[in-house]
Amino acid sequence: MTTSTPGTGTGDVDAAVLQELDRLRDSIDNIDAAVVHMLAERFKCTQQVGRLKAAHQLPPADPARESRQIARLRSLAENAKLDPAFAEKFLGFIIAEVIRHHERIAGDTAADPAVGTH
Repeated sequence: MTTSTPGTGTGDVDAAVLQELDRLRDSIDNIDAAVVHMLAERFKCTQQVGRLKAAHQLPPADPARESRQIARLRSLAENAKLDPAFAEKFLGFIIAEVIRHHERIAGDTAADPAVGTH
């Protein structure tokens, strides 16, 4: 049996195919939600790192650690059969955001030293 679903651009597609497509998309949606929650947890930790760095006048960026993390993530990506270049770009985006947060925290702490002690 074929069915046409308005607005999906699927035309006449077997209902079993559409059901499998929905199942896969539900899995993708669940994974996306998990990724967002994991990123939120990661940023909670990096905010704590930023406050600690600011309280002790440490620089917002740590190029040596960033290099180690990139190498580590590339290796993890290769083992997971994920494009290491993509993984590196993804981590680079996250690191840039973390550094931006750390710079803001450092600026806030310099303006109000009590900020780093919360």
